[in-house]
Amino acid sequence: MNGGRQKRIREQIISKIPAEKARENKKRKMGDLYALDFDGVLCDSCGESSISAVKAAKVRWPDLFDGVDSVLEDWIVDQMHRVRPVVETGYENLLLVRLLVESRLPSIRKSSVAEGLTVEDILENWSKIKPVIMEEWDENRDALIDLFGKVRDEWMDNDLATWIGANRFYPGVPDALKFSSSTIYIVTTKQVLAGSQMLYYENLLELLSLRKGYMAWELGPR
Repeated sequence: MNGGRQKRIREQIISKIPAEKARENKKRKMGDLYALDFDGVLCDSCGESSISAVKAAKVRWPDLFDGVDSVLEDWIVDQMHRVRPVVETGYENLLLVRLLVESRLPSIRKSSVAEGLTVEDILENWSKIKPVIMEEWDENRDALIDLFGKVRDEWMDNDLATWIGANRFYPGVPDALKFSSSTIYIVTTKQVLAGSQMLYYENLLELLSLRKGYMAWELGPR
């Protein structure tokens, strides 16, 4: 290899060093980046979604829920914690609430799958059960989504403190967010208003939006 070519190669290598160092310095300055969901990551929202679903179910099917007393409601909310893993979108909570009621009250049963249904059956076969009950109950997905969101909004408007209480952050999470030096994004299907209220109540909204790049990505209706 002649001296001229060696010199050109050396110059090319040297010219790349500042850019590579700059990229490394930028990475170090940026630190780690975390993308976190609300439900099941930052907070336990199962209580809120279950209670909201019971409230919405009473609006959607008032005649069917006339016979649901406080004892049965407590049982429903307890069972909803167990079947929560199957929920992908919030309106499904309404379907589960009604299905649980039909499994306990034969007199109001309209679904062919409710008799003898267990939690394990729901967990294993929800993808098959859901289209069956949607058809048998003649329900509309968009209407249920709208109702679920409306009931949540009314609860927040009328009694924000109890709504927040039903969406409790996991212990230590608020402080971890406050004192984190990393960039944090909230990636969630939760409605922006709902998520913002939760962060605001914990004095986190301004902190995340101004210092850590808070962002709620509305991926779908909740």
